[in-house]
Amino acid sequence: MPRFAIKTANQNITYERMLEIWQAADQHEVFESAWNFDHFYPLRVNTDGPCLEAWVTLSALAASTSRIRLGSMVLGMHFRHPAVTAAMASSLDIVSNGRLELGLGAGWYELETDAYGIELGTVDERMTRFEEGTEVIHRLLTQETTDFQGRFYQLTEARNEPKPVQQPRPPITIGGRGKKRTLRLVARYASMWDSLFADDEPDEWKQLYEVLLGHCEAVGRDPSEISCSSHFRVGADADPADVAKQASQLFDAGIDVAILVLAGPHDGASIDRLAGVLSSL
Repeated sequence: MPRFAIKTANQNITYERMLEIWQAADQHEVFESAWNFDHFYPLRVNTDGPCLEAWVTLSALAASTSRIRLGSMVLGMHFRHPAVTAAMASSLDIVSNGRLELGLGAGWYELETDAYGIELGTVDERMTRFEEGTEVIHRLLTQETTDFQGRFYQLTEARNEPKPVQQPRPPITIGGRGKKRTLRLVARYASMWDSLFADDEPDEWKQLYEVLLGHCEAVGRDPSEISCSSHFRVGADADPADVAKQASQLFDAGIDVAILVLAGPHDGASIDRLAGVLSSL
């Protein structure tokens, strides 16, 4: 069965408009999940414009919806200590009655980190931090106490209570395309791998998926436990039939979840129109 999600980047948009979109999507079962992003500066367009903080916005939207699963795609590991992220994830999973999807990534956007004085580091440092942080989060969400000694993080008899509603923990989504380390991390911890815009490079996506299968075999993971998602942009004036065709192409390529990145002035009515066509696939 085709699976769909929406993504509203929390840049250059009001909270009221995001709320309208998410509440509309909440009414249509064709949309299984809704996502925002984790940045402090807008990306690419109007970078000096407004950008709502990810966790605060996500928490408010969780309290204002009832069915749709929700998450941030993806949380930058460099922004928050993983113990803080684990505590926030547990609380939001409780607040949302077990609807949290925990998206995690290494971080990359130098404009905002340079402006705020947040250390991003080299690619190796980002990935080591990402690997350590993901393990710390997993262990804090599933263990009574956690001891950890790493290059970036050190924990001693650390506790995280209360535990999340979902057991053993909320599903983790990992975003990225790194063959050696990111996809290995997907094989170890993720329930979903997001490859960003696979429709731009379908052959490359297939090659990456083969790499993921190799990592799954190496760690003894059943690859059928990992869903694959991909973004594609949907303008407010997009023909819903064209959207359905583009999504079908992703499914034909082997992708499980089509994430509609809502570009431009979408509203509740545009979500209703999209849902009407996508429900027929």
